[in-house]
Amino acid sequence: MKRNNRYCCMPETTDHGPEPFVTNIGCAVRQNPYYRAALWTGCHLQVTLMCIPSHEETGLEMHSDTDQFICVEEGCALVMMGQNKNCMDFQQRADRGCAVMVPACTWHNIINIGKTPLKLYTVYGPPEHPFGTIQETKKDNCDRHENHSCCQR
Repeated sequence: MKRNNRYCCMPETTDHGPEPFVTNIGCAVRQNPYYRAALWTGCHLQVTLMCIPSHEETGLEMHSDTDQFICVEEGCALVMMGQNKNCMDFQQRADRGCAVMVPACTWHNIINIGKTPLKLYTVYGPPEHPFGTIQETKKDNCDRHENHSCCQR
C-alpha cells in the first residue's frame, strides 16, 4: 500500500491528482498563499485552495455544467447567488466552518468582507480548472482568461 506522508500540516502547492491522496485540508487551506491552487484533480472532481485578500472577491461567474462546494476555513464572506447575473437575490454571510453549495447554472460571487484574507477550499464536479493550476493573484487569472465572467465587471 502506497503511503502519503503529507498528512501533517505542510504547504500544498502541487496537484496530487488523480492518485490517492490524504491531507489535513484545514492546514492546506490556511497555508495556501495563492488566489487559486489546484490541490487534487481527478476525472470527475477537483479540489482547489483559495486565498482572497481583504475586500476583494472571486468575481461574478457561472458554471453551466459544474456543481460547486465551498468551505470557509478562515475569514468572513458575503455569498451572493442568483439565476441571473443582474439579480443576485440570494445573499448570506459565511464565516469559518460554513459550507456553500452552488448548483450548476447559478451565478455566484464570494466577497471577502473581513479585514484578513479569506481562506477557503472549493470542490468542483466535474473539474473546472486545468490540472496543476496555480494562480498567484486574481489578476493572473484574468490576464489568462480575458473573456472570463470575472473580468467583465
